[in-house]
Amino acid sequence: MRDFRSVMHIIGLLLCIESVAMTLPLFIDLFNNNSDWNIFFLSSLITFFIGLMLYYSFKKEKILIKVRQAFVLTILSWVIIAVFASIPFIFSSANLNYTDAFFESISGITTTGSTVINNLDQLDHGILLWRSLLQWFGGIGIIVLAMAILPTLQIGGMQLLHMEQDDPYEKTIPKINQFVLEIFILYSLLTLFCAILYYIYGMNGFDSITHAMTTISTGGFSTHNLSFAYFNSFNIEIVSIIFMIIGSLPFVVFLKFIHGDKKSLFKDDQIKLFFILLLTLIIITSIWLFNNIQTNTLMHSVRMSLFNITSILTGTGFTSYNYNLWGSFGLVIMIIIMFIGGCAGSTTGGIKIFRLQLLFRGAKTQIKKLTQPHGVFITTFNGKSVTDDTYNSIMGFFFIYILIFILASITLSLFNLDFLTSFSAAASAISNVGPGLGNVIGPSSNYSSLPNGAKWILSLTMLVGRLELFTFLVILSVSFWKK
Repeated sequence: MRDFRSVMHIIGLLLCIESVAMTLPLFIDLFNNNSDWNIFFLSSLITFFIGLMLYYSFKKEKILIKVRQAFVLTILSWVIIAVFASIPFIFSSANLNYTDAFFESISGITTTGSTVINNLDQLDHGILLWRSLLQWFGGIGIIVLAMAILPTLQIGGMQLLHMEQDDPYEKTIPKINQFVLEIFILYSLLTLFCAILYYIYGMNGFDSITHAMTTISTGGFSTHNLSFAYFNSFNIEIVSIIFMIIGSLPFVVFLKFIHGDKKSLFKDDQIKLFFILLLTLIIITSIWLFNNIQTNTLMHSVRMSLFNITSILTGTGFTSYNYNLWGSFGLVIMIIIMFIGGCAGSTTGGIKIFRLQLLFRGAKTQIKKLTQPHGVFITTFNGKSVTDDTYNSIMGFFFIYILIFILASITLSLFNLDFLTSFSAAASAISNVGPGLGNVIGPSSNYSSLPNGAKWILSLTMLVGRLELFTFLVILSVSFWKK
């Protein structure tokens, strides 16, 4: 236990921060004279008390986090925060049982966006704000995880983000606490700017703030059952598209841009591929919808595909139209792009653009070696060579990702869920997208009707997908716990 004193100390601090966050919906409900403020007050008090106990009970003069502690901290922090975050869902106007409360909580903190709540339009403002706050904090937590922890742990090729000699951690951002501070400031300013634009184009103040938090975090929670179809505004959809894309780009590139590297946004390999892929998918889907689905005009087809393709590719999960009605091609496109995700170092889930990019480049290199066995071929990323260890790490990640997806799909089918529901639910959970496909969990439905066992499977899958698989799986190995 002595090895993990620093872990428990940091978790105590995180719980104290979470308790402070609970005071925001408390004041909203108090201002609106909603009785739920009592629930948030007690939840905050309990969370703060336990957090304070952990903080002081395991306090050390010098906090030392080694690789083993980093794995445990990463997992425990997400799980424990979700456990305490579920308390308001149980006792507030949401009135969820513990299975549903934990599902909603883990869906929020992992920025997945799957929901089991049917009456969003009738809920008090406090619990709606709490859902958005969970995704907002989850989003910034994911950025820090992807840029500060995973590269050090050499997980799934993330070391590529920390291998350059002109590494932004060493020059532009010399200390990790400065990095976190700058990310927090940038993340907050983008959220504020998004909220202002939402308000200008027709959202009320509360919807503007809550949707801004779930847009920049690519989370997808809405305050309305109809999601963005409720607003029926092309201008609001355009604002959302812009900030969903921003949330899907590597935040460290934004910082490099701010610190003087003006070309960083335009020379990053994964950013270029992301935009090429997004534009191609929108064009193809728009043409398909115009020719095969009864829509009024080509512009209407473009509008539908522009918003919904961007939302699913970025893993946000907002919807403006029931894409179950797009026919077989639409369903195939949606299920495929669920797996892709955005760029590494962003708030998105999925396999990530850079991994698919390197798998393709690595395959090309292997083909060249077969045809020219004496040649020397090097796989590169952003102008730097990729080592065999890094490539093997990405290959391992891809294999485990597909394996977990298959196992999750099979397990869900044991609860007598149909093929499309089991398949799309597993894909959506491991990629942290939110809505699935079909009539049960599709864009016009939610996850409330699923059996409790299926919800626990999906909760675990969301967590595993969010923590980049190996972070979770490595602690299950016996060798990890040996001294």
